[in-house]
Amino acid sequence: MENTTPKTNTPAPAAPVAPVSTPAAPATSAPASTAPVSRGTGNSPRMPSGFGGGRDGGSGGFKKNTGRRSPRPEKVKSEFDQRILNIRRVVRVVTGGRRFSFSVAIIIGNHKGSVGVGTGKGLDTALAIDKALKNARKNVIKVNLVKGNSIAHEVGLKYSSARVVIRPAEGRGLIAGSAIRDIFELAGISDVSAKIVSPSKNKLNIARATIMALATLKPSKIKVTPASEVKAAPVAPVKVAPKTK
Repeated sequence: MENTTPKTNTPAPAAPVAPVSTPAAPATSAPASTAPVSRGTGNSPRMPSGFGGGRDGGSGGFKKNTGRRSPRPEKVKSEFDQRILNIRRVVRVVTGGRRFSFSVAIIIGNHKGSVGVGTGKGLDTALAIDKALKNARKNVIKVNLVKGNSIAHEVGLKYSSARVVIRPAEGRGLIAGSAIRDIFELAGISDVSAKIVSPSKNKLNIARATIMALATLKPSKIKVTPASEVKAAPVAPVKVAPKTK
């Protein structure tokens, strides 16, 4: 008789797994030096850039302040003295508002017979004065003076609405006013009398009339002979008449 006992499928026991060995961590080496490698010649290391070190004496690339200023070229003093006649603020109306500027009239002279008048405009007074000085140097004239820093003859001239008359005044000094006096002082003219014979008191017109009048002066035709060159005229002998009895 056959065996009817059922067969069970039991799994075979698994083979033992060998333990996996983890590799050991490599030994840590000593930290590398953080000092930068010198790129220059020699054995001395390069100092780090920034404050506290560098090639410029430890100032981090900045020059050391020694407290001395660099020599500046001295300004050459001009031979002309200057005097401002007037300063006016000029307004120009444009689209969107008004624009302001300054107008300056100036006189220059060297006290040796050279004098000139100029004008200039600018957004500020300093710029206007510089322009006026340049314009005055272009209009400098040389005045023909005689002995005693006076003029040779009377002269009068009319410019715009200003009219002036200038006369020589020997031994009386400078007799003038307004802009005429400033022009005479800067030109070095004395022993002169000047008169403004017009109702206009515009200083710029008066100054220009004076300059144009001085430009028309003619040199003196009288030649002054030095005392050493003066020769005494021969004296004729005096004839004495015989006495009659």
